[in-house]
Amino acid sequence: MALIPLLPLAGAAALALGGAPLQRRYGKGPVGLIACGTVALSFLLSVVAFVQLLGLEPEHRVPGLLANVLRWIHVGDLHVDLAFAVDPLSAVMILVVTGIGGLIHVYATGYMHEDAGYWRFFAYLNLFTFAMLTLVLGDNLLLMFVGWEGVGFCSWGLIGFWHKELPNTTAGNKAFIVNRVGDFGFVLGIFLLFWSLAARGEATLVFRELVDRAYLLRSEFVWGLPVATAVTLLLFVGATGKSAQIPLYVWLPDAMAGPTPVSALIHAIGAGTALLAATIALAQNDIKRVLAYSTVSQLGYMFLAMGVGAYAAGIFHLMTHAFFKACLFLGAGSVIHAMGGEQDMRKMGGLWPHLPATSRTFLVATLALAGCPLLAGFFSKDEILWQAWSSPYGSPLLWTVAVLVAGMTAFYMFRQVFMVFFGECRADHATQHHLHESPSIMTVPLWVLAAGSVLAGWLGFPHASLFEGWLEPVMGHHAAASAAHAETGGAGLEITLMAISVAVAFAGFGLAYLMYYRRRLRPETF
Repeated sequence: MALIPLLPLAGAAALALGGAPLQRRYGKGPVGLIACGTVALSFLLSVVAFVQLLGLEPEHRVPGLLANVLRWIHVGDLHVDLAFAVDPLSAVMILVVTGIGGLIHVYATGYMHEDAGYWRFFAYLNLFTFAMLTLVLGDNLLLMFVGWEGVGFCSWGLIGFWHKELPNTTAGNKAFIVNRVGDFGFVLGIFLLFWSLAARGEATLVFRELVDRAYLLRSEFVWGLPVATAVTLLLFVGATGKSAQIPLYVWLPDAMAGPTPVSALIHAIGAGTALLAATIALAQNDIKRVLAYSTVSQLGYMFLAMGVGAYAAGIFHLMTHAFFKACLFLGAGSVIHAMGGEQDMRKMGGLWPHLPATSRTFLVATLALAGCPLLAGFFSKDEILWQAWSSPYGSPLLWTVAVLVAGMTAFYMFRQVFMVFFGECRADHATQHHLHESPSIMTVPLWVLAAGSVLAGWLGFPHASLFEGWLEPVMGHHAAASAAHAETGGAGLEITLMAISVAVAFAGFGLAYLMYYRRRLRPETF
């Protein structure tokens, strides 16, 4: 099991140390083979780990599968090993990271084929995969923090990959600096947790031990707050930075170059971020920046779910979102590839017949993101909306904001579709003459992701609760209580709220259709 994160690390090390001479002597094929092969093997091992976990009784799935690699830090009261653990939550995450990440690796072999820094790009991408896997598999807070910081470092390297262009390095530095603000809170949270337990003679940073010793913090106070609340708030600051929530959302668009009071804070920030980012996305003309602000908005949806206690719904939306947003970003890359690097949607249009695979997969992913019935985004978004209404921490106001965001999402995504793929082509004649579909090495991952955008949502089919049941050993009584409370609301009310959200999404589509396809309404008049 330890090989799941270590294989991509080995690939990154091999490419960092020998990628340049390997590429000069044998070309780019072996570089791509090493990068894709290590992630593919990691995915296969993730599937094996998932099957092994599935074979365990639910009560034994936490802590689940453990792999202790070596003794790491044993100083004073601090005893931390280099160890990895697979439980139901981390099993979902490693399948997402290695599965979708593997498809992105394959796609990138075509997209980056003409770039001289091919080997350096894949060294960063393999290292990024290792960091994400370490983040979700780490058995303790310190190892998790290594993955956490590794993700930040690799984001900096990948955002500023074309470092000879000043806007790229500026965007990379911006992402790195803003994330350090959040990470400072995360580090303080870890220190406060460790010191509070150490003062009681029970110091630990291992997750399963923290659960058993959490009761020791009930009578501890710091800064006038219960220690548990203070730690939760500090860790929340870290999560706010990493997931681009208000006010630390500003880095993500440029990268396209607990207790009741805490719950209230989380869902308020999540709802606010979702609404603000969706509003900004309405007026973007850069094809990648539309998707960047859309990502910020959807991360706000996930935070909203966590804030109302719908943990399983938030993770479910994370999983489905990974499929259709990866498809959209890779589709945007295919469009940019065909347009010779152009990203301004005002200079596109009419690309549907020229890019048949890209346009069709992009449309499927757009429908999923907009919450089209029976597609992946519909199931995960509807669950969040229902919990925002029915949860003890929810309210009609939160539901209203979330539904409004759903309508705005449908509008700006179909605005993008109509501007890019329909109408007259507004590119210059030279670009129009060279329009072509991307090679199959890039389009096959698009079709696989589009299929996931259709099928992944059925894991959360209402009242079957397959996904929620899978996560219950991790979420415990929170998931069960949330589901039980939701069931008391009545199927009739749930269907009514669902119908309203679908109607609002269709209204967003209709407005985009009238403005950007039929041209019966002029955007300038609003």
